[in-house]
Amino acid sequence: MRVVTNARTDAMAIGELSKLTGVHVETIRYYERIKMLPKPPRTAGGRRTYGATHVRVLAFIKRSRELGFSPDDVRTLLQLGGPDKARCCDVRDIATDHLNDVRARITDLRKLERLLAKTVARCTGTTAPRCAVLDILDVQRGKSSSTI
Repeated sequence: MRVVTNARTDAMAIGELSKLTGVHVETIRYYERIKMLPKPPRTAGGRRTYGATHVRVLAFIKRSRELGFSPDDVRTLLQLGGPDKARCCDVRDIATDHLNDVRARITDLRKLERLLAKTVARCTGTTAPRCAVLDILDVQRGKSSSTI
């Protein structure tokens, strides 16, 4: 997402920010509550007004979350100075940890794929009492069918 700063992004309502960034209004409020997104100034009438900084930080949060970074990791990246000021070595450490987690999940998913493929191949398609898929999903069922 490319963020363009102009007069339109200087004093937006939350709905405008939501449309501009593709982040739901409730998610924006959530990010404010957990202190990932800075609290916006308010008008005399109490309405929140968001500016270019909010747009950029929210776009950064959204993209980080899309890439699977945890809220804590995103918060840490923002505390390091966000997209402008963070030291590359600090960001690399966080990204390396995340990469290791992603690789571990990929390994687990490959194991799951093999297990499901074997189980589906064993499935006869007959009645439920002899279903290999149900056997691996229902622990009690798997125990009782192995003793039959």
